[in-house]
Amino acid sequence: MPSEIATASRSTDPNSTVPRSLVWLVIGLFFIWGGATSLNDILIPKLKGLFSLTYTEVMLTQFAFFMAYFIVSVPAGTLVARIGYVRGLVVGLAVMALGAVLFWPAAGSGTYWSFLIALFVLAGGITILQVAANPLIAGLGDPAGASSRLTFAQAFNSLGTTIAPYIGAQLILGSAAKVDPATISASALPAFRAAESEIVAHIYLGIAVVLAVIAVIFWTQRKTLRSERPDEVGFRDSLRLLRVPRVRFGVIALFAYVGAEVSIGSVLVNYLEQPSTLALSAQSAGERLSFYWGGAMVGRFIGSWLLNRIAPGRLLAVFAGIAAALVLTSIVSTGGVAGWTLIAVGLFNSIMFPTVFSLSLEGLGRKTAEGSGLLCMAIVGGAIVPLITGSIADASTIATALIVPVICYGLIVAFGLSASRKVAQ
Repeated sequence: MPSEIATASRSTDPNSTVPRSLVWLVIGLFFIWGGATSLNDILIPKLKGLFSLTYTEVMLTQFAFFMAYFIVSVPAGTLVARIGYVRGLVVGLAVMALGAVLFWPAAGSGTYWSFLIALFVLAGGITILQVAANPLIAGLGDPAGASSRLTFAQAFNSLGTTIAPYIGAQLILGSAAKVDPATISASALPAFRAAESEIVAHIYLGIAVVLAVIAVIFWTQRKTLRSERPDEVGFRDSLRLLRVPRVRFGVIALFAYVGAEVSIGSVLVNYLEQPSTLALSAQSAGERLSFYWGGAMVGRFIGSWLLNRIAPGRLLAVFAGIAAALVLTSIVSTGGVAGWTLIAVGLFNSIMFPTVFSLSLEGLGRKTAEGSGLLCMAIVGGAIVPLITGSIADASTIATALIVPVICYGLIVAFGLSASRKVAQ
């Protein structure tokens, strides 16, 4: 795969005239936004305990984060079309840094809604990065290798999602006060929450500094792709693409995939704490979360190789079918089997996002940017599906709520089988 990237950087195709150093910088962005996204799974048990939230209420964390994809995706596509890919990446990094900075006043306020605002802004920046970076990487070279290239880049995204939860569990969950907020007086509660949130603020301020430095580096590369601008994207133009069966089904599949992956990641810490599974402490459960995301990283490196040898649609259907079987096994099991089969789902989540994304864009040509914006809107599944999962968990159990991801994986199996057929250019 590195050799394929090097070849792409020397291509005569206007869409592929990218220096190798810039390609690796873009791949580095996949690592950064992966880490920032997976930290939500550590914030959820922290905020749930700190503000005495139900599962439905705490899933508003993911709702605020992933709703940004739905609201920002099309404007982001228009922005990237007007200013180009590299300048779009700079704007995305700047917005991400602003969202990270907002965690400082959020922590000082001691209120839940202020964290939701910070998460929404942070996710808005990530959305701009995704709208620019995904089609940029997918377009570097032979269209037949788009799934493989994007899967390779997404492997670094998974590296970020693997490392961040482990570090976050140490810093955020490991430092939690051994005091039940319900036992604290109403007058002292805001100060307690502010003090407990301070470590979260420090972590995100550090992230903001790193993002600002990287934005400056990309700014120095802003003229690299002077002529590289996709067609401008409008909301109506994007919606017209829903008339294309492959795109329409791809939007549904991506909605389902993100919803399933985020739902499992969001409840996994609390699930592993239960006596019926692994009975772990919050910190230990948070550390096990890294295995879930780490499985996706390993699977993407393997998948990058497999996708050059097996039809992407067929491989997608197989992986989604296995993921559904693992979740079902966890639902009907207890102890280590219940815990580790759910963690193992991450391995088979691996190729789903990049494969659904690239297969959905197949044959769109200069409409690729519009399709990318529409697909990024489908990431709103990470806002809606976890809310449904959380509501069922409140009404019953987490195990029962896991039937929602099973249904989602079933939709992905259907898309994979459908996408095995060629599309007209």
